[in-house]
Amino acid sequence: MLERLQELYDEAAKKVDDAVTLQQLNDVRVAYLGKKGPITELMKGMGSLSADERPKVGQKANEVRESLTKKIEEKEAVLEKEELNKKLKNERIDVTLPGRPVPKGARHPLTSVVETIEDVFIGMGFTVAEGPEVETDYYNFESLNLPKHHPARDMQDTFFITSDLLLRTQTSPVQTRSMEKHRGQGPVKIICPGKVYRRDEDDATHSHQFMQIEGLVVDEGIRMSDLKGIFATFVKQYFGEDRDIRLRPSFFPFTEPSAELDISCAMCKGEGCRTCKHTGWIEVLGAGMVHPNVLEMGGFDPEKYTGFAFGMGVERFAMLKYGIDDIRHFYTNDARFLRQFARE
Repeated sequence: MLERLQELYDEAAKKVDDAVTLQQLNDVRVAYLGKKGPITELMKGMGSLSADERPKVGQKANEVRESLTKKIEEKEAVLEKEELNKKLKNERIDVTLPGRPVPKGARHPLTSVVETIEDVFIGMGFTVAEGPEVETDYYNFESLNLPKHHPARDMQDTFFITSDLLLRTQTSPVQTRSMEKHRGQGPVKIICPGKVYRRDEDDATHSHQFMQIEGLVVDEGIRMSDLKGIFATFVKQYFGEDRDIRLRPSFFPFTEPSAELDISCAMCKGEGCRTCKHTGWIEVLGAGMVHPNVLEMGGFDPEKYTGFAFGMGVERFAMLKYGIDDIRHFYTNDARFLRQFARE
């Protein structure tokens, strides 16, 4: 039995030396040291040995197992190192090569326009105010001098959620909320950027969701000339020093008097062309002096305070600035379109 143990060791040792992969080495381990291996089977027959032979065979068996285990572990370390070196060689990276450029995202043109407009008005002392997009009928209509069943409500085809809740059709409700926060004490000088919603058919110039920026100034002694001065400064900073403005009479329920702001056409320099419909002017926003009823519902005394308000469409300003001919480009997430504004 001692001779058989030595034979098994020599046989297994040779196979360990011949193994060239970890899988072959593991097969040798299982074949000779496993529960069904010849060494284990040999150990099971020790019961038939004499009392003198049993300790010698047991000692020899342990020596064979330990020596074979050690030899397998040493060979395993060698094969693992060889496999690692081979893998490193195959996956070698030349760190001296130039890196691949990572494409950067572009600021959305509407975001760029909003930030530019905000910067201009903040420079004139305005602060930015925000409000909820889901509004009550009171703030969206009634507080703006549009009581229930007022015919002017038809101009804003509304998404109603309940009889009292709706998706705001304008950012004007933020004006009323801001006046309430001031508790009848001026001055109020804010702009309100945000999304608004109307049941329009989507086409090149209309969208059911779009963005507005509205402004409000309330204080003692505010006049229409102050509104014109604000517009003159804003238009020259946003569109360029060569642009002129004019105010035309108009009507809005929440302002009295009301006006439309026109800017001189950049294409024809006021001479008249297809862009401005041969008038030399392009309408850009609506404005006016805040109606006394709106001031009163906002908590201000109309006998003491006056103010002006204005509202502009962000998409319209973006289309005028960048020469974009279809409002749907802003919302279709076409990377080719957005990539043009990477430097904005």
